[in-house]
Amino acid sequence: MAIEAFAPAKVNLTLHVTGQRADGYHLLESLVVFVGVGDRITVSEAADLRLAVTGPRAEGVPTGPENLVLKAASLLGGVGAQIVLDKHLPAAAGIGGGSSDAAATLRALSQLWNLDLPADNGLSLGADVPVCLRAAPCLMSGVGEVLTEVPVLPPLWMVLVNPGGEVPTPAVFKGLARKDNPPMAPVPAGLDAPAFAAWLSTQRNDLEPPARAVAPVITDVLDAIAGAGALLARMSGSGATCFGLYADAESAACAAAQIKEKAPAWWVDHGALGSFS
Repeated sequence: MAIEAFAPAKVNLTLHVTGQRADGYHLLESLVVFVGVGDRITVSEAADLRLAVTGPRAEGVPTGPENLVLKAASLLGGVGAQIVLDKHLPAAAGIGGGSSDAAATLRALSQLWNLDLPADNGLSLGADVPVCLRAAPCLMSGVGEVLTEVPVLPPLWMVLVNPGGEVPTPAVFKGLARKDNPPMAPVPAGLDAPAFAAWLSTQRNDLEPPARAVAPVITDVLDAIAGAGALLARMSGSGATCFGLYADAESAACAAAQIKEKAPAWWVDHGALGSFS
């Protein structure tokens, strides 16, 4: 018996850095959504625990115990399984690829092994794992452990663009002008796509300015997305992936094709926002 689980891209529509704890962890407020673009986990019975990585983004992905997929399997505590990670998302790109893979692994193996999910919802694996385990729009706060439901968002489509190369997260946080920025405004209800994008434009990703200083190509990506007619162009997480929001599927597909034609070396994909748990 094989069990599959989808690991969607996690996107921070907003990311407000509101403080820093004594232990160094940053306090965040982020409106998080998930897109129908991602990796896929397949698990099946085996005598021991093993991992294979396939797909167009498989090169360089470790298959040893340092991979979050195997760490998730070990956290769950089952005996053995063959795990196949079909990799489509770029690594270390600000869209939660590894965390989403770990969350999908927890979902799939809990079913295969008939075990409960971890009591901490995978927080010990990383701050993004609990929200990826939920895989639905929500407000993430604290250091990632506090998840709050938000009003139903309007139908939206997203184009994701990554120019390649890693943006070191420590360098981005180090470049923050301040750590105690204003919090998010409450997420409004009942808006259509253009009005919601207009509201989002009044909020922020506090990591975008320092990330653009570390990797100036992010500015080129944002300009390309804006030039392709996005309702909003912004960076996700600590970069370097950026996104554009669109009101319909056709507009998103046309924008993705336009960006890909102008910058064929960039990773470009598109999909609808939704819930994928």
